[in-house]
Amino acid sequence: MNKKILIPLAVLIILLVGGIGYLTFSLMHQKQVNKEMQELADLDKKEMENEYEQFARQYSEMKTQINNDSIVAQLTQEQMRTQQLLEELKNVKSTNAREIARLKKELATVRAVLRSYVLEIDSLNRVNQTLADENSRIKGQYAEATRQIDGLSSEKASLTEKVAIAAQLDATNIRMAIKKKNGKEAKKIKDCKSIEVSFTVARNVTAANGSKTFYVRITTPTNAVLGTGATFTYEGRNLEYSMKKSVEYTGEELSLSTYWNVAEFLSAGNYLVSIFADGNMIGSRSFSFK
Repeated sequence: MNKKILIPLAVLIILLVGGIGYLTFSLMHQKQVNKEMQELADLDKKEMENEYEQFARQYSEMKTQINNDSIVAQLTQEQMRTQQLLEELKNVKSTNAREIARLKKELATVRAVLRSYVLEIDSLNRVNQTLADENSRIKGQYAEATRQIDGLSSEKASLTEKVAIAAQLDATNIRMAIKKKNGKEAKKIKDCKSIEVSFTVARNVTAANGSKTFYVRITTPTNAVLGTGATFTYEGRNLEYSMKKSVEYTGEELSLSTYWNVAEFLSAGNYLVSIFADGNMIGSRSFSFK
């Protein structure tokens, strides 16, 4: 056969073999990434189920610790709603991102409502505590006042665990903005040179004050995580994060912004932003870019 034909044919064969090898490697890598994302989704769903179950138990316990019929009726209604949402969560697949996101939003609402009742009941107990202290100073009523104080101390101790649950932070108003080189917002992802993720940490007077680190994790349409490979611990696993920010938290509403300089190719599609703090996922939202 003519050498002028053999040489191009050999080059073509080499290119085909190389292309097939690269495609096989890419498919295996994508399969592994998809498996890890599925495991994370299953873990997140299980954590949500545990929280719903725990909240339902808390409502049941609180009803036995208060004699106000109106509040007991409200607690019963919220308990039934929590149990209904739990059943919906158990029946949904972890791959159903829209339903999981809805039930996660509902979970944040349930947590906020529970927190308000914990604070209300705790406030009532504090009022009773004050009355008991005053009565204890009245002659002839000291013994009765002492029994009231002991009873309130037991109720306060049983509320400690509920306050810890209510202390979990919530990230709201999550926003992901893609920006051009000049700092202006880009309309298309191909023009993106930097990413800004901003969010608001809701006011929470039951949360512990002090230095807190917030981790931002951005998952691309190809299920990759933007980042340098740095990790943090979540549910006993090391997860990659894209950005982090440490601030002094005082319990008041707090607005934060984090930034990422883009040095890689970003494809169009859906991007998932997840916010973590204190070992919990405190908020997430997806964004679509052309």
